[in-house]
Amino acid sequence: MEQQKLPNATIALILGIISYIACCCSMGIGGLLFSGIALYLVNKDTNLYKENPELYSNFGQVKTAKIIAIIGLVLGVIALGASIFQIISAGGWEAYQEQQQEAFRQLGIGE
Repeated sequence: MEQQKLPNATIALILGIISYIACCCSMGIGGLLFSGIALYLVNKDTNLYKENPELYSNFGQVKTAKIIAIIGLVLGVIALGASIFQIISAGGWEAYQEQQQEAFRQLGIGE
């Protein structure tokens, strides 16, 4: 019987990589979202592999996707925690936005 590839391995790997980028661009929320989806797909493929391991050839890719997604999840939690800390330290959302606008004005951005 010919071995086949697990159906979600590649997309889980891609989502794990995207979660790194999303951590930086969305206060960590994007990283949590993409890594969460990747981990869901990894668990789905892991269960499929455990049912019949001799049918599938790319379980190593699934393990790699899991590691990358976990790292993305940790980075997302750290980024979200740092963002929440900054907002609280600034005195709330309004004060945080005002600090950001002032920083942009000093840099000459958004005038």
